[in-house]
Amino acid sequence: MDADADHYEILGLPSGEEGMKLTLKEIEKAYRAKARQIHPDKNLNDPLAKSRFQQLQSSFEILKSETARKAFDDLLRAKLERVRRDFHLDGKRRKMVSDLEAREQASFVPDPQEKLKKQEEDAKKKFQVEIAKIREMLAKKRTDAVKVGLEENKEEEGRRSGVALNKEKILKVSWEKSREEYDSTRLRQLFGKFGEVEDVVIRTGAKRKRSALVVMASKEAAVAAAQNMCGKLSNPLLVLPLEPSSTDAPSISCTINAETEPPNLSHLVGVGYQKNEDSILEKLKKAAEKQKEQAKASKTAV
Repeated sequence: MDADADHYEILGLPSGEEGMKLTLKEIEKAYRAKARQIHPDKNLNDPLAKSRFQQLQSSFEILKSETARKAFDDLLRAKLERVRRDFHLDGKRRKMVSDLEAREQASFVPDPQEKLKKQEEDAKKKFQVEIAKIREMLAKKRTDAVKVGLEENKEEEGRRSGVALNKEKILKVSWEKSREEYDSTRLRQLFGKFGEVEDVVIRTGAKRKRSALVVMASKEAAVAAAQNMCGKLSNPLLVLPLEPSSTDAPSISCTINAETEPPNLSHLVGVGYQKNEDSILEKLKKAAEKQKEQAKASKTAV
């Protein structure tokens, strides 16, 4: 932000005494018109469009602030007074004034020219203080805007991914790859018996096993599903929380029927997670085969 810039001219307003008489409403109107004209979105081929627009914003903040505008007006008056004085002093008069000022200075009388120069310097220093305040305020606004934008993007990415931030509501579901597959619609139906299902994400790539993430609407629904979901008789499901909270090994007491029966599964963590998962699936599969044999034997006996 240039301390020597004319902020009235940057907004397309008359400067000097005429600019000092303008009302805040007139300044705001001029700013809006100029902003529409030089906005970077309307000047895509201009590499300086962004810096010009930022300068316009800074000038507007200065003229909008009562203290900053007064300091700027004082600086303008000091400059104008010096220009008027220099303009009216022709060569001969300048020589006379110079001689007079030299005599006055010799007799310890303050030099009028030096006095005006000092007034201008003092006004400039005060204005620079106001500029620093405006610059700090604008920097904070831009930083806050960036933070808000990042937070909004993060929330939007979370919504698009379909995975809630609360991992206690997410279940990892595994099953053997077979002819009787589970798709997202079928998983929604099965887990919907325990509460609202927010999303289902099927994982691909595994050769032997399939898995999915099921996002429940509440932690209570996730716990209920983890404790009571087995899946189909021909292809049982292993249901575990995404982030287990206990190191206890799972215990299985599950009588599988055509759809669902309650397994008693505790949470899993640690290096042996995959082995435990394979073991549970194998036990569930064997339980299903055993039940089929029992059912077949019962029909034969009858």
